[in-house]
Amino acid sequence: MKKTLFAIIVTLVSVTFAGSAFAAKYKYVTIGTGGVTGVYYPTGGAIAKMVNVKKKQYGIRATVESTGGSVFNINAIMAGDLEFGIAQSDRGYQAWYGMADWKKAGKQTKLRSVFSIHPESITLVVSGKSGIKNCSDLKGKRVSVGAPGSGTRKNSMDALSTCGLTLKDLGTVEGLKSAEGSKMIQDDRIDGFFFTVGHPNGSIKESTAGRIKVQFVPFTNTKDLLNKYSYYANAAIPVSAYPGVQNSADVPTFGVKATLVTSADVSENIVYAVTKEVFENFERFKKLHPAYANLKKEQMLEGLTAPMHKGALKYYKEAGLMK
Repeated sequence: MKKTLFAIIVTLVSVTFAGSAFAAKYKYVTIGTGGVTGVYYPTGGAIAKMVNVKKKQYGIRATVESTGGSVFNINAIMAGDLEFGIAQSDRGYQAWYGMADWKKAGKQTKLRSVFSIHPESITLVVSGKSGIKNCSDLKGKRVSVGAPGSGTRKNSMDALSTCGLTLKDLGTVEGLKSAEGSKMIQDDRIDGFFFTVGHPNGSIKESTAGRIKVQFVPFTNTKDLLNKYSYYANAAIPVSAYPGVQNSADVPTFGVKATLVTSADVSENIVYAVTKEVFENFERFKKLHPAYANLKKEQMLEGLTAPMHKGALKYYKEAGLMK
């Protein structure tokens, strides 16, 4: 009996030790993304896969997490709950300078940029029968302005400002996630929804292919807004990507860039490894989504609103992308 008990104890200790040794073998890092139907989630998954191919070399095991988006990711990184996150460039700007959602908390001085990924256009989808042709027509309408804490929410408020409207001018304000907006417009429960996203997008394709015909609303009176906020730039929504939409030509709007961010507390070696694997598998990365088709390496160093992490900077200098 004593021998059996001793054998069991030895086995348990061995298993525990082996598990601890395995855990110590790798440093686990998590990448915060967004909803599973958006571009952020597969992007984070692709980055994680690239890093994990060389997990033995780097001693890093990367995982991806679906989250509430930009604000959540930045806050989780600052709290040490995530090592990396994808966030809109405007949200990075606001966090760094202690604006908007960070006005009370103050400047997020440990926020660091790794690289930018793709342009995201402020997109307003409306039902054809709503009578909405331009921004001013939104007055009194049922509109989703994006989930609370999302980048879309702030962008939609800025978009409304270009025609002198605020949330109070809308008839009904909804705070839906992107996928919910597509369903609600086809159920005739809303007249339109905002979505800041790279094109083409699956959720918007769903809304343009439904029973209720939809169209994109242009935003052209953006000069003052672009002068006020450096993270915004002119953009266009390609109608060729959405055969069912009622627009006949590309729709002018404005947009931001999706960026990979981290914390100054994350080690240089980890950030270096993540950066290197993405850039050295660049052609494979570009095939991840049509929004990346024309992406150039140099463009991924643009639109960064927080200081660059020293690990990323190390790689860029080695690769000749920076001096």
